[in-house]
Formats: sequence, structure tokens, C-alpha cells
Amino acid sequence: MRILLITPAWRSPFRGEKLKRKALFPPLALPLLAALTPDDVEVSLVDEAVDDVDLEADVDLVGISAMTTQAPRAYQIADAFRARGVKVVLGGMHPSARPQEAAEHCDAVVVGEAEGVWPRVVEDARRGRLQQYYQAETRPDLAEVPVPRRDLLNQDAYLTTGLVQASRGCPFGCSFCTVTRFFGRTYRFRPVEKVIEEVAGLREKLVIFVDDNIMGLPAYSKRFFEQLAELGKTWFSQASLTMLKDAKLLKLAARSGCRGLFVGMESLSQSALQHWGKSFNTGINYRDAIARLHDHGIGVVGSFIFGADEDDSGVFDRTVDFVERAHLDAAQFSILTPLPGTKFYEEMEREGRLIDRNWAHYDGGHVVFRPRSMSADRLREGFHWALRRVYSLTGIIRRTWDGWLRRPVFGYVNLAFRQRIGSYLRRVTKKPQWET
Repeated sequence: MRILLITPAWRSPFRGEKLKRKALFPPLALPLLAALTPDDVEVSLVDEAVDDVDLEADVDLVGISAMTTQAPRAYQIADAFRARGVKVVLGGMHPSARPQEAAEHCDAVVVGEAEGVWPRVVEDARRGRLQQYYQAETRPDLAEVPVPRRDLLNQDAYLTTGLVQASRGCPFGCSFCTVTRFFGRTYRFRPVEKVIEEVAGLREKLVIFVDDNIMGLPAYSKRFFEQLAELGKTWFSQASLTMLKDAKLLKLAARSGCRGLFVGMESLSQSALQHWGKSFNTGINYRDAIARLHDHGIGVVGSFIFGADEDDSGVFDRTVDFVERAHLDAAQFSILTPLPGTKFYEEMEREGRLIDRNWAHYDGGHVVFRPRSMSADRLREGFHWALRRVYSLTGIIRRTWDGWLRRPVFGYVNLAFRQRIGSYLRRVTKKPQWET
């Protein structure tokens, strides 16, 4: 039996239809699915961000994992294989949120996490008895999660293939986030020893932990970091600012090789944070938080969302001013997006405020709902202005001049962001100019 696993092209606003250079890292879902596949099955992987999908491939089963912005391309690929009589299985965030929709384009839908059901899907396909829907009755035990088949990846296409997951889930319930719906509103952890063994086996020095909150349970994280420090790796991940409550935790993270964290700050408005259910960020002085992380040699990529009901037209100036004054190492801006399966999507649908149901536009770069305190055009224009301002050469220097020597990797990060954002702005505005 031959299986082809595919991640469709991702319509990020900052990417063209296909990357012409190395991607940062591959999707972890494909090599993990490959590791869950029985040994007597031949498996191949295609990440369409870096490789082409051969729609004429001689395979018996195709598995496609998709987020919402990938859904149209996922359905296109699925329809092409099914037209040839090849069985197709769809899974991932979007098919899990809208399984009936996905079922119109495939033979089976995996709802939720694949561990516990994927081997059964493969066996049913082998015997010609695929069911329409598959969903595990319980959350998978992460102690049983296998090491991903990184050997199947196009190694030369990525900056690093050293992606590792130590935990899943998040106890918080941010209304715009799909994580809680997909993984559950709790933390689950792999045994520290298994994570350390996997990291030790990586050939790369650079490791990306894809956890939604690498420091979510300090007791676990401390044990993990203490052992990780012995491996001499450099690592990046995501974390919430609740980590600042524990000084020892930060010291251990830095000593274990942490050089950067993606932090969801989202908004400077306390009422917007409350509205979104991100109350754990309220009352935190963001500038002090960034300074504390910098004191430990940890760079910060701050994430901000534009388009909250509380956002007026001045939100762009206020946010950019903060990003510059706080010396953020990098900033990610996005337009608030009501992803299917989230409370925010349900709220927008209930209020009749959805204005665009093209899933390819649900990428954080399009306005797909009717904002309350500004026009859709003003939201889009303000988003573009903020990108131009922060990633102009003078904008980069204003933010990072004091951290180039201590956190040099972020020089590369900023220039990479600038290149992609410049390409995006030329496509959508036909104007390559930068703010100075």
C-alpha cells in the first residue's frame, strides 16, 4: 500500500504562491502521521510550500492536513485525486471544525487529533471499508506519541527540521483561538525523558518547540529545562506572559538555550483583552515584561491583532509607538480573523457581521468581517501602514539598535520579515514604498 501525505499551499499574506527560498520549518503533522503509519506501508510527504504535488502520483491513499486558509487548495487537491479513483482522507484544524463541509471533498474526515485513529483509517482503507468520520473517544496519551519521520522531509528546503512538541493544549479560552477547541482546554505533556531523548537525537543545533505555551506548567518546564541545558541546543518557542511570575523559570529557560519566544500580547486595550477572554494579560506592563526577558538574553516576537470592537483609528499609531519604544525584537501584526470553530466566529455569524466566506482569505491579512469602530478599508490600510513603518530599515533600527550584539539572530529575522512583507505590500497595494 502506498500513501501520500500532503500539506497544501498556505495562503499566508506574506508569502507568494510558492516560496523561492528556504522555509523556516516544515509542518509537524506530516512526519508525525508517517510515524503513526504501519511499517508495511510505503509513505511519502509533500509540503506544497516547498515542493509540487504530483496529482498523477501512483498511490492508494492520500491524506491531507489543512488549516482554514489552506482549505480551498486542500479541496482542490482532494477533488483531483478522487477524480482518478484515489481515496482521500482530510484532517487538521479546518476539517475538524467543519467536518460536513470537508466530507464533500473526501472519502473520510479525521476530526481532532489523529493518534489513536490513523492506524485504523489506514487499515480500513486497505480493506476498502473507509468510514465517513473518525474521531478518538479520548484525548491521546502523549506518552505514546512516536518520534516524527523527519527522514521523509526535504531536508534542504528548511532552515531547520528540528521541530519538537513537549505539550499540547491551553487552559485559556481566547475567543479567536482554535487551539482550545482542537486540543482541549487543558495541558497534556509528554514525559520529559522522551522529549529529551528526541531532542538529543536531532542533528540540528537549532530546535523549535511547537508547544502553544512551553512554560504553561512551571513544575514540568523546570524539570525539562534542567535536562535540556545539558544538550547545548539553541531553541525558540511560544509562551504566555504568566511565565514572568516565576524568576527561576526564566533563568532555567535562558540557561537551557532559549534565545527567543513568540508572545501573544494581542492588544494594548485592556477591554479588548477582556472581551477576547485573554484576561490573564490584563494588568501586565508589557514594556517591563519585554525588558525582563531581554535581561535574560531572550528575544521577543510580540503578536498584535487589529480589528477589535474596541479599536478606533488610532490603534495603529499607538501599537507601532509601543513596539518601537519597547524595543521589540520583532512584531507580528494580523487582522482579527473569525476562524471556524472559535467563539469569535460564532459571535460574528450570530451578529451577521461576516462579509467574506472565502476560506483562502482567512489568513490574518484580509478583512472578512464588519469591524465595529472603523471601516473595513481603514482597518486594511492601517494594517498595511503598521507593517511598512515597523519593517522599514529605519523602523528596524529604531527597535533593535540596542540588541544587535546580544540577540543577533533577530537581525536575520527582521530582514527576512522585511523581504516577505515588501513582496506582500507590492502585491496588494502596487506600491513598494516603505514608511521612514
